[in-house]
Amino acid sequence: MKYTIITGATSGIGYDLSKVFASNKHNLILVSRNKEKLETIKHTLSKEYLIDVLIFTCDLSRSEEINNLCENIISSKVQIEYLVNNAGVGSFGPFYKIPENEDLNIIDLNIRSLTHMTKVFLPYFVEKNHGGILNVSSTAAFSPGPYMAVYYSSKAYVLSLTEALREEVKNKDIKISVLCPGPTDTNFQNNAKVKKADFAKKSMMDSSTVATIAYDGFIKGKTIIIPGFNNKFLAFFSKILPRKLLIKIISKVNGV
Repeated sequence: MKYTIITGATSGIGYDLSKVFASNKHNLILVSRNKEKLETIKHTLSKEYLIDVLIFTCDLSRSEEINNLCENIISSKVQIEYLVNNAGVGSFGPFYKIPENEDLNIIDLNIRSLTHMTKVFLPYFVEKNHGGILNVSSTAAFSPGPYMAVYYSSKAYVLSLTEALREEVKNKDIKISVLCPGPTDTNFQNNAKVKKADFAKKSMMDSSTVATIAYDGFIKGKTIIIPGFNNKFLAFFSKILPRKLLIKIISKVNGV
């Protein structure tokens, strides 16, 4: 049987991506630190959609745990069809005030773990000339992000890496896509202590809608998937606005 790996699968966009893939009859390998939530989701999805669900607990900010995760998945002798690198974290506030460990954790989870997982499974897809990777970035990738500087920078890395990999495997039967959602109604905002301006809060999208758009775009082979007109508008104008003006706008969006 073929399986789709989804990291950060127990909440937010990751959870809704799990449901969308399950509803389209993909067997799943779900990864998170929370074993209890994984068990609950496994029971729910396997029963409702009649699919097979494997679960693995892993702190993706730790390289040794990623090594163990990948070894365990490979030793399971299952066929991996898709990898969804969804796990991510953010922080909010002036760079010089955020504790060092918080920003380094963002780099470890948003950049290092995504790169690590991709380094393991992309060669596998290339060897089989089939498969795909969906990386979850953000509209934050299109601009500098005052008061969320490391988070925005990490998402720019994800966007850049994905576009580069897409070009490298363009002659192979491998899907490479990047999801760039804008503000989404999940626990991410609270966990990162984000203080969005009121007008930005009103434009938040539902995570289930984001996940559905992401799945459809990925299966169709789109490179960059941006859910929602407002987010497409933001991404477009971030390319043509003067950088100084863009940075001031992002500061306002972030409520500062």
